[in-house]
Amino acid sequence: MIRVRGLEKSFGRTEVLCGIDLHVATGRVTAIVGPNGAGKTTLMKSILGLTRADGGKIVIEGDRLGNDPAYRARIGYMPQIARFPENLSANELIAMLCDLRGTATELDDDLIARFRLADHLDKPLRTLSGGTRQKVNAVLAFLFRPDLLVLDEPTSGLDPVSSAVLKEKILEARSTGRTVIVTSHVLSDLEALADDIAFLTDGAVAFAGSVHDLKLATRQLSLECAIAQVLLRGAVA
Repeated sequence: MIRVRGLEKSFGRTEVLCGIDLHVATGRVTAIVGPNGAGKTTLMKSILGLTRADGGKIVIEGDRLGNDPAYRARIGYMPQIARFPENLSANELIAMLCDLRGTATELDDDLIARFRLADHLDKPLRTLSGGTRQKVNAVLAFLFRPDLLVLDEPTSGLDPVSSAVLKEKILEARSTGRTVIVTSHVLSDLEALADDIAFLTDGAVAFAGSVHDLKLATRQLSLECAIAQVLLRGAVA
């Protein structure tokens, strides 16, 4: 599980995270949502160790995040826009990641087949379309069978078939006890994926709990309408 307590972060005079408290349960899909500028990206980068908070703490499976980056080996990260070495092929990039970790891994042949990606793995990444690069991005996130998946707009740029494949893969990961944190502006994706939801606004948590409880609290049948109510009301008890 992940526990975030009193997390604070400012950039210059702009306070981005204002004492965030959040619990991410093991073996569930937690969606982090909110308007632009709410602090979602900063929170996720803090969990990944890519941003150092000014105050508070993050504890993952009982270990407090500090200066030791070893915990990242348990995380699969899918950024919204991946920055690939353009001269490498996907296979060369995967081999480089294995060398860096000192650990060999088997490719997810099922995911590659369902993405129809096999014919593109030896092509330079710079020659691939945006959608194909996003598929490579997904394959990299699932390498090494990580205990925690952090997925930022994972279906962005994917065609409907590939999007459905990836959502099935995420639910499959959850069914094996892995933990998933996901952000998306596609609320139908979150409706299909999320067990829990954390709604941020102005650097604070307006709601954190199950999707079911959010719908009950807002008296809405759909997640989209429930989130709209949070935006209008500012917070949900």
